[in-house]
Parts: sequence; structure tokens; C-alpha cells
Amino acid sequence: MLDRSHRLTASALFSTATRRGRRAGTRTLVLHLLSNRDPADRRDLGGDAAEPLVGFVVSKAVGNAVTRNRVKRRLRHLVRARLASLPRQSVLVVRALAPSAEASSARLGTDLEIALRRLGVQRSLPPASTT
Repeated sequence: MLDRSHRLTASALFSTATRRGRRAGTRTLVLHLLSNRDPADRRDLGGDAAEPLVGFVVSKAVGNAVTRNRVKRRLRHLVRARLASLPRQSVLVVRALAPSAEASSARLGTDLEIALRRLGVQRSLPPASTT
């Protein structure tokens, strides 16, 4: 589950991110990233929110309700581990495509990494332990 501070709930931000954000796709996912680099985007993002916001779109093309909810749970878990690498004051919309229903969590994670890399988001690795 994502913390409330990271949940994208405003439909206006969903549509703004999907229309004006940068897009990268893989076989199972399409990601839309609206960052705060453009001054016009800052106004759309509200300007005050420091945390990145993440929303998910899983249509009926993915499958029945059980399948769609399973895909959403997997994606929430995968995105939560990558929140630190997202730019501050950004909006990320993750759209699941029909092949995501049969994809494993590992495959979804790989596709998520590939799409984030295409969007220019570098994964922030946890600090190495010195033992």
C-alpha cells in the first residue's frame, strides 16, 4: 500500500499527466511522468506538494476484477520500492496493458525499471553496508 502522501487521487492530475507528461512503454506497462521542471507544470502540480504522486490505471482489458486488483497490488508494491528515485513534485501514472495479467511480478518489475530508465529516472540504490 502506498502512503496517503504519495497517492494520486485528483482526476485533473491524472489527465494532465497522461496528456502532457513524458511517456515510456514496454510490453506490459505504459508510464506517464509529469515532472516539475517546466514552470507551467509546477502550477498544475500545485507547487506545494514535495512528495511524488503515483496513480494506477488498470482497465477491463486486463481482465476481470480479481485479475485487475492483483495487477494493481503488484504494481503498488513495485512502485513503493522505487519512490525515492522519482523526482520531487512529480506525478507518475502507471497504466497496465493487457499482457500484464499473465506477467509475473519479476516481469512487471523489469518492465517498470526499463520504462523508468527511458524516462530518465535513475534508480537510487540503498546505501551499501560496510561490514
